Parts: sequence; C-alpha cells; structure tokens
Amino acid sequence: MSAVWQASRAAVKRRRVQTIVIGLVVLCSTMTTVLALTVLTAASSPFDAAFARQRGAHVVATFDAAKTSEAQLTQTVQRPGVQAAAGPFGQAVIEIPQPWLWMAAGPLQVVGRADPAGPVDRVDLLAGRWAAALGEIVVNSPVGGASSRLLGSKLDVPGGPPLTVVGFATSMSKSAGAWVSPEQMTALHPTSFQMLYRFASAATSGQLHSDLEAATAGQPADSLTHAQTYLSLKQAFSASADSYLPFMTMFGVLGVLVSVLIVGNVVSGAVVSGYRHIGVLKALGFTPNQVVAVYLGMISVPAVVGSVVGTLAGTVLEQPILKAAFAGVETGTATIGTTPWVSVACLLAMPTIVAIAALIPALRAHRLSAAEAIGAGSAPKAGRGLLAQRKLGGTRLPRSVSLGLGQSFARPARAMLTMSAVILGVTTVTLTTGLASTMVAAGNAGQRSGITQVLVAADGKTSGQSAAQLSDSQIEARLRALPGADRVTARAFTKVLLAGSTDTVFLNLYRGEPPAAAEQIVHGRWPSGPGEVAAGPGFLAQHGLAVGDRTVVYLSGKQLGVTVVGEEMLGNNQAMEADWATAAELVPDASAVEYAVQLAPHADGQAYVNGVEGIDPGLHSSLRIQSQNTASTVVISFSTVFTVLLAIVSALGVFNSVLLSTRERRRQLGVLKSIGMTPRQVVVMTVTSVAGLGLVGGLIGIPIGMVGHRVLVDHAGVLAFPESMKDVWHAPQLAALLLSGIVIAVLGALIPARSAARLTIATVLHSE
Repeated sequence: MSAVWQASRAAVKRRRVQTIVIGLVVLCSTMTTVLALTVLTAASSPFDAAFARQRGAHVVATFDAAKTSEAQLTQTVQRPGVQAAAGPFGQAVIEIPQPWLWMAAGPLQVVGRADPAGPVDRVDLLAGRWAAALGEIVVNSPVGGASSRLLGSKLDVPGGPPLTVVGFATSMSKSAGAWVSPEQMTALHPTSFQMLYRFASAATSGQLHSDLEAATAGQPADSLTHAQTYLSLKQAFSASADSYLPFMTMFGVLGVLVSVLIVGNVVSGAVVSGYRHIGVLKALGFTPNQVVAVYLGMISVPAVVGSVVGTLAGTVLEQPILKAAFAGVETGTATIGTTPWVSVACLLAMPTIVAIAALIPALRAHRLSAAEAIGAGSAPKAGRGLLAQRKLGGTRLPRSVSLGLGQSFARPARAMLTMSAVILGVTTVTLTTGLASTMVAAGNAGQRSGITQVLVAADGKTSGQSAAQLSDSQIEARLRALPGADRVTARAFTKVLLAGSTDTVFLNLYRGEPPAAAEQIVHGRWPSGPGEVAAGPGFLAQHGLAVGDRTVVYLSGKQLGVTVVGEEMLGNNQAMEADWATAAELVPDASAVEYAVQLAPHADGQAYVNGVEGIDPGLHSSLRIQSQNTASTVVISFSTVFTVLLAIVSALGVFNSVLLSTRERRRQLGVLKSIGMTPRQVVVMTVTSVAGLGLVGGLIGIPIGMVGHRVLVDHAGVLAFPESMKDVWHAPQLAALLLSGIVIAVLGALIPARSAARLTIATVLHSE
C-alpha cells in the first residue's frame, strides 16, 4: 500500500494544475450542495418536528356562534376520519386601543381555553402560568419575545375591566392571538366557536377538505366561516426558504456535473498519456488493481481536500443563509439550525462521486498488460478519425485549420468531455444572463425613468414632528394646485385581523391616481372598488390565498369580506393594498399619512418642495428622481461575477483537455514542425481543435440555460414575474451567447497552444 501511496503522491505533484482545478471545483460544488441541503432540510423538518410534538391541529375551524351550538359541534368529534379533536372553545375579537407589548393597536383574536394541554394543539407555555380566573390573559408570543418582566402587564379592554398578563405561550397551529379562561370568555361575549381537528388522512389539501366536509356534515348552512389548514402554515413557514432552493439546487447540480466531467477528463487523459508509466508500474510488480488505485489516489487527494474545505465553508455560511431565508417568519417552537448529517453526508458523498467518476476511465489502465502499455504510442491509434481528417484535408481550409478540426475525431471521447465542459459554461452564462435581465426588468417596474417624484408626509407621528393643520382634502387639493404637479396619490393605512390568522396585517388604502405598485400587477388587476384587495406572492402564500379567493378582515368590531383581485410582483409579506372605497366600510374617518406627487416633465422639483413647505408647516417633503435602480445594479454586478467565475471553471476544463492532448501529441508536433509548420500555425491548429467544439457546445448549452432560467423564475417564490419579464431572449443576445461558447473554448486552449508552439524539434526528439 505504501508503494501505491508514493506513486499517487508523485502523480499529484506531477500534475499540479489538474490537482488545483479538481480541488477548486469540488470545493465550490460541495459548498453549494451543503447550503442547498441545509435550506431544504430547514424548510420542512423543523416545522414537522415541532408540529408533531405539539400534536398540532390539521384544521383550525371557526364557526358562527349565531348559527350553531356547542352541542352540535361536539357531535363532529365522533365523525368518520376524525382522529382527535379539541373544543368547542369560545372565540372573540377584542381591540387593542394603543400599541401594547410588541403589538400595534388593532384587533386581537382571543380564545377561551381551560388549559394548554389536550388531544390537539398542546400549547407550549413559555413564561408564567395559564389563565385560570377572571381578568387574566395568556398572550401568544414569538419564541424569544416572551419575558418574565412583562408579566403583569395590563390590557385595557373597551367596555370591560382590564386583563392582566399571567403567561406567554406559543402554538405551532397559530390557533389564537391570546387565551383566557372559559369564564372570562363568557364575559367577553364570544361571537364564534373554534374547533381543532386532527384527521387520519391529512397529506394533501384535497384530503383535508374532504375530511372537514365529512366532519361538519349536518351542521347548519354557512355556520363554518373559516378553516385554516396546517399545510398553509407549513407553506408560510418555508415560503421564503423555498424561494432559495431552485437557485441553490440549480447551481449545486451544475457544480457536481462540472466536478464529474473534469475528473473524468483528467483521469482519462492521464491514463492515455501515461501508457508507458502504466507499463513501467506493472513491470515493477504493481497489480492491475494497484494501478487503478494509483489513479484513484491521484484524484482522491484534491477531492478530499476540496470537500473538507467546501464543507467547512458551507457550514460557516449556513447561519447567515438560514437567517436570511427565515427573516420575518414566525417559527414558533421550531428550531432553525444546522443539521450535522448534511455536512457529514456531503463530506462523504463528494469524494465518493469523484472516485466513481475517476473509476470508469481508470479501468482502462486495469485492462492493459505491461507489454501493451510500454509498446503503445502516445498518439492516437492509426486510422482513428482518418476518414474525417482526409475529408477536411481535401477542403480549401488552411492546413492548420483542417488538422485542428480533425483532432476532435481522433479522440471522440475526450472531445465529448471537452464539449460537455463548454456546454456547462454556456448554460451557466445563459442562465445568469437571463436572470440578470429578468431582475433588471423587475427592478425597473413602476419606475418612470427621468420622472421626478415628491413624497409628502402628513402624519406627525410618522415624521416625528408636528402634524399638519389642514384637513386631508385640503392638503390634496393644494398639492394638486401647486405648479408642476401631474399625478397625486394619497395613502392611508390601518392594521386589520385576517380571518384564520392570529397576527394583524397592514391594509394600505389609496386615493387619487393609482400608485406605482399598480403597474406591478402580475395576475388580475389593481383594486378599484370596495372589498377588493391585492397582495404580493409572499403574503398570498403565507395565508393560503390566490387571485379570486375571498376572505374576511376584522377591525374595531367590524368585519368585511374582501376579494383578492390582483397579485403584485413583489409586495409586502405583511400588507394588502386596497382602494380608498374600502375605507368607507372599515375606517370612515381614515386620513392620508403620505402623498406621492409625480411631477410633470421638466418641472422644477425643488420649487415644488419649497411650495409644499408653504402650504402647511406640518407637511414634510422629500425629492426623489427615478433615474437609476440600485437593486438592478447589484443584480447585474452579482450575475457578472458569478458568470465570470463559472466560465473560468469551464475554461479550465478545456485547458486540461488541450494540455493533455498537447502532451500526448508531442511527437506529431515535432514531425509537423520538421516539415515547416510555424509556431503561429501550431497555435491556430490547437485553438481550432476546440473552437468547433465550443460552437457546438454553445448551440446545446443555450437552450438548456433558457429552460433553467424559466424554471427558476417560475419558482422564485417571493417574486411573481409577468411573461414580459420572462421573455428576455433576443437575436443579438443569443448570438453573443453562442459566441461565448467559442470564447470559453479558445481561452481554455490558448495557454497550452502557446506552450505547444514553443516546443523545439530537438526537445521533442529528446523526449522520444
């Protein structure tokens, strides 16, 4: 074994360039794979574990207390398919008159429950104790947000005595914003009942819908007002993380493929160019298996080093990636952290994949006898590709070009590996170019280049200064009357409780001309009447909604049915957009806190700002010229860097192939030079040998990259792109991408070509 190790070490030292290339490629692919698997695991496993531990509710159902009774709901527990149930619990919505604890003023959903245990939804008590008497309340708290020092806080309830916080708890089912004792709930006059169900079959939304229908069969019509499934909670839990997965998975797969191709290329070339070395090893007593072990050892050293460093780098980056992926997500008792098995699996799997990739070409050395290996020439066998070379030689192409094109047919297997490296490079360039174009279009959506906009704040609390003295209508009228004003949009907002959710969400209300966000509607349309809302994909995913769905919002004892009529491209994960007509139903006294004024072309922005200050000292304006988009600049920079890096890796694969071909054809180069071939012709011949492969690789890589781009933008998760932003391919761009395949191949071949051109006839004959 020591002899095998010494031979492997010697091979590693002799092939330093290939060793470094393999190590870097394995490092990058391992790091990407670690991050992809970490996010994939974190997107599901923590939720499933915490949900199972709490015996979470598959469905949290809300029933109208005016249409059904506790006795009728108790009968649903015995229905077929119901595995376990809890309730009915009284449910009421109370108003928080002003900011309290970590919550803003607005509605709070409260459930009457005797204890946190039970067959379904075992609520975890984080601090304090459970509410057991009148005047006590337990608040649903984010893990880490509860603090013993906040126990004893008072909540003023309109029309009733204050409630004292005696505990903080959390539920993975998000069944309530707070809990009180059943006696306290009676005093709050509940308007609905809550039932918590676990079903025998709950893998899909279809099964849950069927099970719920069976459980509630026989209930009065329209008594079921809302049903929240655990699948929507799970989707909300992982919505942000899921948007990272397509990108990481795609780049991880590309990295692994590049690793496999380069390793196969290196070992194949090493075996072919090392026939005599193999023969010498066998003549010295190495068995066929030991010869194979030498080549596997030569590859395993950089592969192991690359996988170790890549795993460590991925482990270091796990926490920042997970923090970004789950930013703003209510995780409950789910623990988001690193998973040791991911690092261990990648640490073992990547060297194994590399070894398998190396084993196939290494078996060629296994089959050679010592006599065959020593007697074999380093050049391809006579006649291989001869027909193609003769046909090329009969054309009017320069001799150096025809000889270069013919070399691909002499080594078809190596030519395929070289072309595969180019294909991956072009695929990556196409993919990142498409993503950059789509993101730039997204960043520019709603931006009117060269248009000046003035933002006017009228809310003293928001600006931190004195409030405006004029009324809402007077301010808007005077803003429109100032010279230069073209479009004026007023915005107000309030916090409402969404049916099926324990958290309040923002409702933005717009009056006047539609805001810039109206131009970013991907599906449906912008709200134009009462009871119509629009939201971004993140908001819709977290609440299990889609365009056309109806839901209910609650505010100050009022409720309003709303219809989702539009999906924004991005939006706010905690906000909906609505027309001012909706304010008449919920907040008739709503007043604008901000005005967005778009100025006419060539209007003097500073003069308008000065004019705003003269309207009312409580108005505070700021000037913004929409000429550049910072996000677009960042995306372009990132895409450029990423494209260059992977293009370099692909070029290194070509470099390795050409380097091996040049070494094994030293004798042929010496013969060609002896009959008059110049160094420049040698360079042309060598570069031409891969330029054709680069062209074909470009033709294949472009459509693959286009498909990958479509897959990524269709599954971005936090962004919803319209078709116009997905269709980014045009003839000049495609021509440039096709040229990129040739550029990658030529750049990879240029250094070995120049090295071959400098070879002297004497050097070649001496080596022979």
